[in-house]
This record gives sequence, structure tokens and C-alpha cells, in this order.
Amino acid sequence: MTTGQNRPFLAKMWPSLYFYSHFIGVVFRASNLAKTGRYDGRMWAESSLEVLHLLERIGMRVEINGLEELTRFEGPCVIIGNHMSMMETLILPVMVQPLKPVTFVVKESLLTYPVFQHVMRSRNPVAVTRNNPRQDLKIVLEEGEERLGKGISIIVFPQTTRTNTFDPVQMSSIGVKLAKKADVPVVPLALKTDAWTNGKYIKDFGKLSVKQRVFFAFGPHLRVVGKGNEELRIVTDFIGAKLAGWQGK
Repeated sequence: MTTGQNRPFLAKMWPSLYFYSHFIGVVFRASNLAKTGRYDGRMWAESSLEVLHLLERIGMRVEINGLEELTRFEGPCVIIGNHMSMMETLILPVMVQPLKPVTFVVKESLLTYPVFQHVMRSRNPVAVTRNNPRQDLKIVLEEGEERLGKGISIIVFPQTTRTNTFDPVQMSSIGVKLAKKADVPVVPLALKTDAWTNGKYIKDFGKLSVKQRVFFAFGPHLRVVGKGNEELRIVTDFIGAKLAGWQGK
């Protein structure tokens, strides 16, 4: 578990303002490197670590469990998790990238996001529209298999949208189908990052609640057998159980 570092005065008084004023610098530095083709996986992990340290500096406590699961098998995998906020996109790279090269399935709009687009494009993500499920499935299966074939793991959030509550029904089978097609393991991921709230004007940049703890938990890897219904149930059960256990913490 990471713990809050010694908090500067401004971080105590205005944690969100302190975080975003420094976060902008991290993004611009990364973007400038990405625009010139000099932003690689190691640098991505370093930028992600900077963001994690900024969160700690304003007083957030982040608990990470089960990461060793990624060392228990060779080759890439599909990491399937719930999705709450922008935070996981920013700090998962420092957890996963040092162990396995990784990228995300992302909304296509992130590839046109001001400044951040250059960083995202440099990571060669699988981009979907979220408007056409059939077309999105085709893209994920084709492009995802290609990434996995190159040894790059995929993080996918199969819910239709980010939400602080977890409904297993909203979890599509897209990640399980990809793992089945590429013949790679699935790793369940449960996370609780609602300390990063949605913004009033810009959804991705809301108030940061330092009183709430942040949790990440990676579950045992599994191989997809048959249609994958049982594996999807195992993933959703893992996420649901972890979220229930984290309530009130």
C-alpha cells in the first residue's frame, strides 16, 4: 500500500488545485516527447509514477494487491476490470508496464483529446466508438489479437460507461472473447477510484477527495474454456466481492 507523503501546505489547503497544476506539467512533458517519437513504454511508466506520487502528495492512500499475479505466467494477457474514473487510465501503467508491455482499449475520442492525444496515440491503443457494439467487437478482436500477438497485454473496461456502482449485467463479454480468440489468459481487475470525481464542466477533471482510499486488486489468471460464460462470471464475482469488501474503508 502506498501512503500519503509529507503534504506541502498548498496540497493540504487546495489538494485538487495542487494536483492539477502539477499534473498539467506531467502531461505536457510526456506529450512533447510523444510528438517527436521519443515516448516509449519505460517513459510511460515513469509518467504514471509521477501521477501516483502527486496523488500521494495531496494525501491519497492507494492500496494495490495481487500484482504478482502478472508474474505467474509467460506472455501477454487480457486484464478485465471495472471502470470508475480517469485515475485508472493514468496510474495502471506504472503497475503493469514494468512487468508486461501493455496498452488499453480506449474510446476513440481520447485520440483527439487536446495534448493527451499524443501520449495515447504513442501507446498504440485499440480505439472503439462505444456507439456500434458489433463494430467495436470486430475492432477489438482484430486489433487486440494483433497487439497480443506482439506480446502486448490489453487492459479493457467492458462496462458501457464509467460508474461508481457495479452492475455485472453491464459487463460485456468483449474481453473474454478477445482472450479466447488470442488464446491468452484473463486477469480480473477490481478497482475503486471514486476519489477522483467527475468534473462539472470537464468530465475527466473533477474534485479529488483525499479522504477516500483508492484500491486496486488483481485476481488469479484463468484460461477461457468454451464460450467464456463461466470465466466472465468469475471476473464479475471477483470485482463485486472486492468492491463489497472495500465499502466504508
